[in-house]
Amino acid sequence: MNVQDYKQHKPSLSLFDYFQGETKGWGMFQDRNGQLKRQFVVDIKGTIDDQGRLVLEEDFVWNDGEKSKRIWTITKEENNKFSGTASDVIGTAKGASAGNAFHWNYVLNLPVGDKTYKVNFDDWMFLQPNGVLLNRAKMSKFGFRLGEVFISFKKINI
Repeated sequence: MNVQDYKQHKPSLSLFDYFQGETKGWGMFQDRNGQLKRQFVVDIKGTIDDQGRLVLEEDFVWNDGEKSKRIWTITKEENNKFSGTASDVIGTAKGASAGNAFHWNYVLNLPVGDKTYKVNFDDWMFLQPNGVLLNRAKMSKFGFRLGEVFISFKKINI
């Protein structure tokens, strides 16, 4: 898929506008066989820093009681391109948006038990009517599909 294929799709997604403020997400991880392995809820606080970057503080609560946090710093570049960093992301995430779609790729240090694995994420988001943002991320290692993460986001009205 190419993000430009969605440039005419509505509603238009502005990543910085959508995630600025408070957002809630509900998600799940399915393994490569489609079996549900874990579920989570994520609370996100988005702010624009003094350099014009979007900072996302993500607080996850998993259905097994585990809690985790990730802080993304996302920079908008020319031509609707984006780059992002987080402490558990190896290198820099790279992405682009068009129409109602946002796509990016990154490598994540994923802890599983006592080990940490470097996992590739191919991450797509699509804005739906009424402010619902759907996210599907395919996870792979050495070219082999490990599973998928699905998230539904909704802005929180204060």
